[in-house]
Amino acid sequence: MSDSPSTPPTDPVDEQAVRRLVPVWLEEAAHHDADAAERARREWEQGRLSSDAARELADWVTARVTDTGFNRDEGPSRQGPAPVSVADKAAVHRWLAARGHDV
Repeated sequence: MSDSPSTPPTDPVDEQAVRRLVPVWLEEAAHHDADAAERARREWEQGRLSSDAARELADWVTARVTDTGFNRDEGPSRQGPAPVSVADKAAVHRWLAARGHDV
């Protein structure tokens, strides 16, 4: 997703986290609501996300935080294709907020 005059510049670290996690989110979302996931995928490819999609992404990344400082014996752990750290969650939320989404 490239920045255009209408897209605010973002921190490269935030952008990297978003680029890594959005495809995972879209793939998982397709298992729950294929139509909504396809709409979000098209929006993403066009360099934007609707308010609904942004809210879903923010909720998803919050729910998928796996790097919480717990050790294996303490839990929690979440199996999945991409680890999501607290820093990743913050990066995605900052990225969304920079685009005017209320997260």
